[in-house]
Amino acid sequence: MVTDFDLSVFSASYAEARDKFLAATARLGLAVRSHLHPLEGRDGERLAIDVVRVGREDALNLLVVSSGCHGVEGFCGSAVQIDLLRDQAFQHACDRQDLAVLYLHALNPHGFSWERRVTNENVDLNRNFRDFGRPWSEDLDYLAIAPLLLPERCPPTLRSSLGLTWHALTRGRKAIQAAISRGQQVDPKGLFFAGHGPTWSNLRLREILREQAQQCARIGWIDIHTGLGPMGVGERIYKGRVDAASIARARRWWGQDVTSSEEGNSSSSVLGGTLDQGVMQECPQAQYNGLTLEYGTLPGRTVLDALRADHWLENHPEADDATRRRIKRDLRAAFYVETDEWKRQVLEQARAVVGQTLVGLGSPLEV
Repeated sequence: MVTDFDLSVFSASYAEARDKFLAATARLGLAVRSHLHPLEGRDGERLAIDVVRVGREDALNLLVVSSGCHGVEGFCGSAVQIDLLRDQAFQHACDRQDLAVLYLHALNPHGFSWERRVTNENVDLNRNFRDFGRPWSEDLDYLAIAPLLLPERCPPTLRSSLGLTWHALTRGRKAIQAAISRGQQVDPKGLFFAGHGPTWSNLRLREILREQAQQCARIGWIDIHTGLGPMGVGERIYKGRVDAASIARARRWWGQDVTSSEEGNSSSSVLGGTLDQGVMQECPQAQYNGLTLEYGTLPGRTVLDALRADHWLENHPEADDATRRRIKRDLRAAFYVETDEWKRQVLEQARAVVGQTLVGLGSPLEV
């Protein structure tokens, strides 16, 4: 078992995570561009997407490591970023004329601080990069199960829980997962809401890309998530252009176990409005190679039930303190496993994936 990881890179709150990230950049003498969120954090702290760049502005290759797209999942991604910043061997490996590294800390700082998966607009940021000029889908599949997903009582009644199980048995687990998670626009208070317009985080990320990613010819992007798959396993989910050549290149970079939602071999369904769509829109000049590094936590139904309860709580501010504490505790546990073993697994796999990305960005650029 690997024992040389410094687990102090993990934090107990967004404020602590941000302080550690900024301290790690300060030790390296790196400049930080902070995009301040208009709202305060849970404890009154300032919220921001913090951007740090290492390397030349005109570097051919850009490695991006991003955290906190889904708020509460930022505990994991922030720790990976801090670990990389503290890793002298990694810093040395990045010292190349053709390479720049971009750290994006807490894409959804509000969700990270308040320990919610969504933004302050109740939007799933990784469903929000879409064309809002097009008519919204009626999304009948989601509407059919919406009353079961967000019942009036919490914990849900046996009837609503059995109803979801019945839908999964009759329609198939993959079908109901897709209906729930692909991103809906029919219920602004519901689960996996894609939004009716770009969120603050969407607009800021596009601004960052226009500032930082217009000169490169190739991007390797690692976006760190939690909540799907077996405990401690970092699934490598390809994100980018859906063609055979691009997926084959991803497997040359990151191994044959790279999965693809479009191929049907991923724990994730095919989603709409994902982050990679925004990146490719803003950086059409660059070859895009994206990977969602998705760490498993608890069983899928446990994670879903934690999300259901958290949304119920948001829609019922009159809930008593004991109920609120229980729901928030369960939500955090669904996306952040606070054991040494899980944390070591996270860091070990992240270092391997980022190392492979450096090799890929060092290969000849395919035309």
